Amino acid sequence: MPAPMRVLETLSTALKAIIDEAGLTWPAKTVIDPPRESKFGDISTNVAMLLAREAKTNPRALAEDLARKLMERCPDVEKAEAAGPGFCNVTFTPDFWRATVAEVEAAGDEYGKSAVGAQRKVLLEYVSANPTGPLHVGHGRGAAVGDSLARLLRMAGFVVDTEYYVNDAGRQMRLLGLSVWLRARELRGLPVTWPAEGEYYKGDYIRDIAREMLQADPHLTDLPEAEGRTRCQVWAMQEILQGIKNDLQAFRVEHNQWFSEKTLVDSGAVDSAFAALSSGGHTYSAQSPRHGSERAEVLNMRQQTQADALWFATTPLGDDMDRVLRKSDGSLTYFASDIAYHHDKYRRGYDWLIDVWGADHHGYVPRMRAAITAMGKPAQSFSVVLIQLVNLLREGKPVSMSTRAGTFETLADVIAEVGADAARFMFLSRKSDSPLDFDLDLVKQRSMDNPVYYVQYAYARICAVQRRAAERGLDVPKHNDVTALAALDTPEDMELLRKIATFSDMLVSAAQALGVHHVSHYLSELAGLLHSYYARHQVLVEDDIPRSLARLALLRAVGQVLRNGLHVLGVSAPETM
Repeated sequence: MPAPMRVLETLSTALKAIIDEAGLTWPAKTVIDPPRESKFGDISTNVAMLLAREAKTNPRALAEDLARKLMERCPDVEKAEAAGPGFCNVTFTPDFWRATVAEVEAAGDEYGKSAVGAQRKVLLEYVSANPTGPLHVGHGRGAAVGDSLARLLRMAGFVVDTEYYVNDAGRQMRLLGLSVWLRARELRGLPVTWPAEGEYYKGDYIRDIAREMLQADPHLTDLPEAEGRTRCQVWAMQEILQGIKNDLQAFRVEHNQWFSEKTLVDSGAVDSAFAALSSGGHTYSAQSPRHGSERAEVLNMRQQTQADALWFATTPLGDDMDRVLRKSDGSLTYFASDIAYHHDKYRRGYDWLIDVWGADHHGYVPRMRAAITAMGKPAQSFSVVLIQLVNLLREGKPVSMSTRAGTFETLADVIAEVGADAARFMFLSRKSDSPLDFDLDLVKQRSMDNPVYYVQYAYARICAVQRRAAERGLDVPKHNDVTALAALDTPEDMELLRKIATFSDMLVSAAQALGVHHVSHYLSELAGLLHSYYARHQVLVEDDIPRSLARLALLRAVGQVLRNGLHVLGVSAPETM
């Protein structure tokens, strides 16, 4: 965990003044971090070791000199001492940490926000499941990660738009139309020839859609097959997409924009993207190879299947092989549509594109990054967050899931069973590219073994104490003067204060790493400190009003941080449980 910003600013300002007066230059590689063990103080720096040669002195002696001057000049420093070969360890005064309460109270719901994003425009695309069936729990994990990541990036000072890419064209949609058409014929008692396994969608939802269509249009199956399948495709896609939107709303997930794949071709975005690639010399065909005899030899091997195809030369850009953009029959590949889509994103003025994909797409990342580079965009302007599988458990046994077989557990079912809070917290409890075991029975328990209950109960416990205080007539004032918090003098008081002081820095680190799980881990740790504090210390102390008021103020600040952190996760902060 990095040092709190107040610590960095206070210590670096004092040290730079001392070093400047000595005629020395502040080293670029200076590190100011918490030591491995708390017994060595709040913060440690290597600046003396980096300056020893320029100062023409022993690193340890220079560290001792810096420590002495820090004690003389910085009233927030309680103790500074040299350690090891030349580290300088610093401990801040209790009042320095008590001032965190006033910071939290002043900022309120804004506590934790920063400006590191510098208002850079971000387009975050996530979920984007084919509208061929209801969302399952795997989609739910991607939805929770994407939505919470948007909240996190906004807290860090980025301007974030969120988008759902609607795959409303291509083979999957044709299979959907076929599946509903065949079910409609079956419901009418007409002869049906079923395709091979995996070539159509099963599940009760397909039959339900077919039944609804027949109720709306009893003559549906009288249509010519091509027209009937097209009508089934359009109807089914709209029905399923509306269901997806309803599920996401129930899951507290928002998308600012819904982008249709069909519009890429209709708007000319595909041709525009191809032109951008061609202008940089990144495309070729069998008729006009642009990369020498070796490329021509490769083309000769492929001519039988892709003689008239348009190729994208991705191998010089880090991919393992070149990719087809337009097939010999004139149809586009999925890759071509994705390139056009991302080219359009940049055209809309975004500085940073973030995609949330299933882990099975990990091999797709290098080729997409190659396309980004070919567009002339910085490689770091494109990021992918991978989402691993969710192993849904019921009574200790895995629940099998398959969209086409219709045996999956839907996200709507999970929300109905355990609630949006529990589902979101569990989805965000581990690094997104690590497999997740989701125990349905565990998250329904009202016990400390349930991770979301553990954190929410910490906030509810604070609210309960505040209600009891109000019943006793204890009105906790806002704290602009840390002397009113002098009764916060135990190691546990300091531990809570130091923890909430790191909240903003934790959010910055999590945003930079695109890792929302850091927030859930932090909240679990803070909740653990609160529960331990509550068990060890009486908050409402009889005959000691100053101590009671100080501890109530501390708990109020802890509660604010818990609430702000839960908001980033899209999880509620109930006042009673």
